[in-house]
Amino acid sequence: MRLGATYPYSYAGFFVVFSGEGEGVGMIKRIDSYDAYCFDLDGTIYAADRLLPGAAETIRALRGRGKKLLFLTNSSVLTREQCRRKLEAMGVPCREDEVLTALYVSGLYFSRVAPNAKVLLLGEAAMRSQMDEFGVEWTVDPDAATHVLVGSDREFTYEKLRLGMEAVRAGARLIAVNPDPACPVPGGHIPDTWAFMQAVSAAAEVRGEHYVGKPSTFFARYALEWLRLPPDRCLIVGDRLETDIAMGLRSGMRTALVLTGIATLEDAKRQSFEPDYVIDELPELLCEEGTTAGAAGETI
Repeated sequence: MRLGATYPYSYAGFFVVFSGEGEGVGMIKRIDSYDAYCFDLDGTIYAADRLLPGAAETIRALRGRGKKLLFLTNSSVLTREQCRRKLEAMGVPCREDEVLTALYVSGLYFSRVAPNAKVLLLGEAAMRSQMDEFGVEWTVDPDAATHVLVGSDREFTYEKLRLGMEAVRAGARLIAVNPDPACPVPGGHIPDTWAFMQAVSAAAEVRGEHYVGKPSTFFARYALEWLRLPPDRCLIVGDRLETDIAMGLRSGMRTALVLTGIATLEDAKRQSFEPDYVIDELPELLCEEGTTAGAAGETI
């Protein structure tokens, strides 16, 4: 459905459509009726180091109802275990295997798709740790590299840029952990993975377009593999239209945009694609109160 001729709203947990002329109402599905809920982290569960209102209570309630949960993040600076510890410290306990990071999926990609790769890593310590977990061979020699993997790097240097450039010019394939250009932080933003990716691609004079994280089909495919459910029985909840919502739509999952992070309702109206639901805060997933909200990447 597109905004314009019809106007979708979630009301009391149902997704309903009102025609522009007020001719009818059609009920689709209660937002609390899914078997699995996939949550983005930053902007959805927490903002930087602050737990968002109602997040812990919502997760606890969904667990109590027997729902499967999966936490999805495009972070390229945290391992799954680090994400798990961060959530637990905020009062959202989970298992490590319930966390899926773009770094983890990058390791999975090399182990499954390019097992003989020699990867030049442009990222932080978590990247090296995650590649080691999968047995991915990495190198600091640009002439030996078959791939260059780029993540966010708060200690990025001219020398790292030179190494990445030389590897790509020598024929290595350039891949980013995720397509996020910037990351919101209290008081502003910091450069994210795609900013570093574009620096390397510009220096190497190639088009940087490949990434592994959300919204790639590879990321979505592994999430569904772990959940062992049909896509339409899963709801992905996130604050970014171009990653969380786009990945859900591409993979057949249902989608809920939460307005606690990056995207606004006006952003959703301007997009050519729309989430199935728009909610103000996570507790609206529980259908305990009525809500009224308007609905609304090349990958590996």
